[in-house]
Amino acid sequence: MFKIRKLIIIVSLIFLAGVLLLANSIRQHYIVPIIMYHYVHPNPDSKDRLTVSPVTFERQMRFLKEKRYNVIPLEELATLIKDKKKIPPKTIVITTDDGHKDNYDYIFPILRKYNLPATMFVIIDEIGRPQNDRLSWDEIKEMQDSGIISIGSHSLGPEPLINIKSEEEIKRQVFESKRILEEKSGKEVSAFSYPEGFFNAKIKKMVMDAGYKASVATSPGINFPDNDPFALKRLRISSNAGNLFIFYIEASGYYLPVREFQRRNRDR
Repeated sequence: MFKIRKLIIIVSLIFLAGVLLLANSIRQHYIVPIIMYHYVHPNPDSKDRLTVSPVTFERQMRFLKEKRYNVIPLEELATLIKDKKKIPPKTIVITTDDGHKDNYDYIFPILRKYNLPATMFVIIDEIGRPQNDRLSWDEIKEMQDSGIISIGSHSLGPEPLINIKSEEEIKRQVFESKRILEEKSGKEVSAFSYPEGFFNAKIKKMVMDAGYKASVATSPGINFPDNDPFALKRLRISSNAGNLFIFYIEASGYYLPVREFQRRNRDR
């Protein structure tokens, strides 16, 4: 009887040690979730996974508010990383790409309702275009003046910078987009989003030289550090996250590291 009890105690201690090691490993691989939205629009096409409905988006924002997530601007996260300060638990950043009209029509009113900050990246050459499917300068200024929206550069045009052969043209896309945004809005522009998430060391240095404080990719992969303000990893929110449990997992800070680990093992 004594031997059995001793064996149970030993097995329990081994199990507890395993749990503690696993928990410590998970904590070490935590990445502050920077969630990214492409489209928020009513009646999204069931085949378009990049679109979420305004109802879903509001449910997600209400979840972040009610569960007391520490929603901070992208620039603040970059500063915390740069200064090597402790990042509060449940910290999360909200971003959007491309400057679609839905940023103003649906996303902005919901963010303002719950007083949640976000960074919206806009393609300069598409602002106010005749199709009326992109933000106007007046809408951009109104959102910036609200105090909860930061506008970042998504370059002058949509072409991935790695596809552009001329270094001078890449530099123009990076530097000129910042200058135009600041001139039109009267606000400092401190964040850059690599078109389609692609970049290399040379492009990254140009972004730094232009005076940005942070830049984001999509998901550059496990080979990139988690604490580089100029290669910040983001998580695209798809229609699957209409399920709040899935959204909770994706917003936990552990989903992206697990996905990167799975990809690394798959590619071996």
